[in-house]
Amino acid sequence: MCAITTKDKASGYSTSTVAFTVVKCGGAFLAGALFELGRYVPDGSGACVVHGAGARITAALADAGIDAPFIAGRRVTTEDALPVVREAYRVENRELCRQIGPRAVGLMGDDLGLVAEPIPGYGRVGMLLPTVPPALWGLLATDAVPVIAPLARGPLNVNADDAAAVLAVALFADRLVFVSDVPGVIVDGEVVPALTEADISSLELSGGIVPKLQAALVAAREGIAVAVGRTAVSA
Repeated sequence: MCAITTKDKASGYSTSTVAFTVVKCGGAFLAGALFELGRYVPDGSGACVVHGAGARITAALADAGIDAPFIAGRRVTTEDALPVVREAYRVENRELCRQIGPRAVGLMGDDLGLVAEPIPGYGRVGMLLPTVPPALWGLLATDAVPVIAPLARGPLNVNADDAAAVLAVALFADRLVFVSDVPGVIVDGEVVPALTEADISSLELSGGIVPKLQAALVAAREGIAVAVGRTAVSA
């Protein structure tokens, strides 16, 4: 169990016994519903929110006449697309902070100092590395809820599912919750209550659920309790 309080050797800050949750809020969810942090994070718990902006990014790129295809569920981001993507994240971040309330602190990941490794073939896209900038540790030592747009230095666009999972591991989170416009992982028209890594490997899946479950497993392998909507995911 984790919450950030005072300094220690490894991170510059130590942990207490207050549960800590990372919530990934999808852009598709935000396009059609209000986000209520209390539905996903128990009272008295620490939290960090990572958000996408898929619907807003898609619309903004279309308006700009910029093509941004997906490969294996991840968006290719060209040099021309990057400023459009960043602005879409900025607008989404501001709106999500408004919905969360006064505890929310909006952060663009590249300004925060997140670091990613470029992914070949995807343009200005990276895979987040499990490092935590000192400024983020500092915020988590307070009552603030960091609300992070998934960009890294460069800047590089980062898949929000990947970013949430890597940050959950780096922050020693107890829980990782994926919030989207679907109630969970749907197989044969029904929400599956639980999936193991072996179960997932046996399913024929495509689209955005693929990187989401890959990200979920990254956290689950580290002992973090993971939920994709109503579907619990374990290693």
